[in-house]
Amino acid sequence: MKHALLSVMLVLALPGCATLFPKAERTPLTGPTTRDPAVEMTPAAGTTALGAQAVRAEVLDTTSAAEKAAALAAPAASGERELGRAVVALGPPAEQGLWLRTALVTAPVQGRVETAAGKSLTLELRPGTGGALLSLAAFQALGLGLTDLPEVAVFGP
Repeated sequence: MKHALLSVMLVLALPGCATLFPKAERTPLTGPTTRDPAVEMTPAAGTTALGAQAVRAEVLDTTSAAEKAAALAAPAASGERELGRAVVALGPPAEQGLWLRTALVTAPVQGRVETAAGKSLTLELRPGTGGALLSLAAFQALGLGLTDLPEVAVFGP
């Protein structure tokens, strides 16, 4: 009982401490209160422009124009069916060739993708997890922007 009574007294006494020991007055901030975006966003003096060392996509893509043309001209295989639709992102440029990594297949197979614009491309369908990744060569063959996230129809056996 003593502990409960002592606890209640402490709880009631604590708010009174604020009147006995007032906080020191806060001084207002000096100087400008807003920051100039032009000053805040200027690059550090030791940085170089991205374009100075950047590599163009055409340099990274070693798939020949003939291979891309053949993949674009290839007719749809008989017996293929639509496996589904996927929003594709650009895959690692170091992996060469015409391929799509997607969760719609469980083993590597030959297949085809078709864009909303009607362009069709024969390529290798590779198993993957998560979001679908399309090779750099396939992006360029289909005429897609490298920063786009287009939806494609995926066809396979």
